[in-house]
Amino acid sequence: MIVAHGHYDMQNIAPLAEALEDASEKYSKVVVDASRVTFADSTFLNLLLRVRPMTALRVAEPTPQLLRVLELTGAGSVLDVRDSVEEATAS
Repeated sequence: MIVAHGHYDMQNIAPLAEALEDASEKYSKVVVDASRVTFADSTFLNLLLRVRPMTALRVAEPTPQLLRVLELTGAGSVLDVRDSVEEATAS
């Protein structure tokens, strides 16, 4: 599981991108705990969409702001979004 927290845009996505890409190469399922994301723009969404084909990516507990972005862009219908970390980590 990768815990995403704080503000994600073009200026600071690199550490999260590296962690997600590394995890997707090692594991068949990767969970992103998004409960502490305070801001996410298209850079964050692009990262999730880029990693999705490489692993069974699950986005857990997205914040209201992130949920809104997922809804507005349609990414929520493509990504596997779960209400809780427990649900996302279950088989």
